[in-house]
Order: sequence, then structure tokens, then C-alpha cells
Amino acid sequence: MKLSTKGRYAVMAMVDLATHSKGKPTTLADVADRQEISLSYLEQLFGHLRRGQLVTSVRGPGGGYLLAREPAEIRVADVIMAVDEPIKATRCTPGSPAGCHGGQQRCLTHDLWEELGNQIYLFLNSVSLEDVATRRVLGSSGMLYVQGRDQQIAAGE
Repeated sequence: MKLSTKGRYAVMAMVDLATHSKGKPTTLADVADRQEISLSYLEQLFGHLRRGQLVTSVRGPGGGYLLAREPAEIRVADVIMAVDEPIKATRCTPGSPAGCHGGQQRCLTHDLWEELGNQIYLFLNSVSLEDVATRRVLGSSGMLYVQGRDQQIAAGE
């Protein structure tokens, strides 16, 4: 399963807003520079995020974008869904009774991949922008096994 740049960039930009805005509008040009994302691509993404009521725009001098809610109230899953990024691990069309095999049948592993997509959604829905911005996402994937012992590693190492 692969998350496209649309979802990844939207989350990066939203975490950037959560980190840098400090209650003042932030320009997309500043976000683009800090995150090394194309400005025109960000403009497209922020159209989706605005329609999804995750950001508000402020026009005029000193304008830009603000988070529509506190970072702790915005879930990563909300951001990904707002930019029309499906969270799924099957080849089947979401909500369709038809399967991914010829003859419209489901493959033998359909339920496995469907549940994986559900678990990914549950995880992303449990993580807020604030969690990401303050580096509180380090979980079991942050464990390093050294000579049979578990040893926690610091974020960024």
C-alpha cells in the first residue's frame, strides 16, 4: 500500500501550519519553501482542505491560511480524506459489492486487505496534528532491538 504525494503533502502542510502559524495567517509560499513543495500543488490541496473545513483563508495584506480548529482537534485521517485520498489496501472500489477479480468476485485475501485499510484508518484517526507537531507519534516502530533487549531510540536518530 502506498500513500500518494497528495495525502503526504497535505499532512506535511497542515503540520507546518500547526507548528508555524502561532494564530496568525501563514502564506502558502512560506509553507512551500519550508516543506519544499510546489506552490501550485499546495494551492490545489488547500482548496480541498478549505472545502473540508480544515483551514480558513484570510485575504489581503498579511493574509494566508489558518487552521480552522485547534491542532489537537484535527486528525491526520481528516486531512487525508479531505484531499480525496482513499485509505484502502484492496484493489476493489470502496463500497462496491463487486470484487477485484474478473467476474466481479472478491479475491481470497480481500477481507485481510480490507481490515488492513480499516486499521490504517483507525491509526490515522487516532493521531492529531498536534501529536505529529510535538513528535508524540513514536510508538513501537521506535523500538530498536539490540542483543535481545528492547532499547528506545529518540525521534530523529
